[in-house]
Amino acid sequence: MIGRLLRRWQQHREQRALARREIPDALWQRTLQRYPFLARRSDADLRELRRLSSLFLDRKEFSGAGGFVVDDDTAVAVAAQACLPVLRLGLGAYDGFVGIVIHPAPVVAARAVTDETGVVHQYDEVLAGEAMEGGPVMLSWADVRDAGATAGDAYNVVIHEFAHVIDMLDGEADGVPPLPDAKALAHWSEVMQYEYDRFCERVACGHDTVLDPYGAEAPGEFFAVASEAFFVAPQALKEEQPALYRLFVDFYRQDPAATA
Repeated sequence: MIGRLLRRWQQHREQRALARREIPDALWQRTLQRYPFLARRSDADLRELRRLSSLFLDRKEFSGAGGFVVDDDTAVAVAAQACLPVLRLGLGAYDGFVGIVIHPAPVVAARAVTDETGVVHQYDEVLAGEAMEGGPVMLSWADVRDAGATAGDAYNVVIHEFAHVIDMLDGEADGVPPLPDAKALAHWSEVMQYEYDRFCERVACGHDTVLDPYGAEAPGEFFAVASEAFFVAPQALKEEQPALYRLFVDFYRQDPAATA
């Protein structure tokens, strides 16, 4: 009885959220036109993506930085791309943060690292996006806006940063997202380690790769750039690293190459 009442309450709350954040047809169609990797999904996928995007908009707080004004087109563009990785996983994966900060362009962040001898090295890093544990998620609108054009390069800053959010659900962004059991973890570790090592070797040798060479920086970055390719250039990833592609099909519960 209590469970049934809870489900009814949750459904009622969701319907109210969908009504509050309903995405107009014209705006949704503009979004699909701008991002063909979204438009090529099945009708059923697009209905679910639109539903999740509305709920995402209701749960998150957008703010602009550097004079940038977040309008409806901007918010829906981010929401639709952010919800693609959790189309089957559910929005609960994003419950750990609320804020999304949009900059007009990439930003320069001052960094400092201490080496093993205790010497502090300071440098500047250009960021198109950044996901921090507990939020916020920072994104460059220039990169978000151009995601349709850069999909052929397997580049998508929204998917990259939200893959980090998923990865951090069980701690640090180490390339190992939450998995159901020890068997799944062992399989994940075996495949990812092999694919990561092979990828790093190719990058070190100067070979062209579908994945952004930045993925060789660390396993967490490899997971993020591989997620980008999985969703926006799935056929290319499937052809170059089929085992990695199959691993992601199982994890994300999607097969984007089937509709590519």
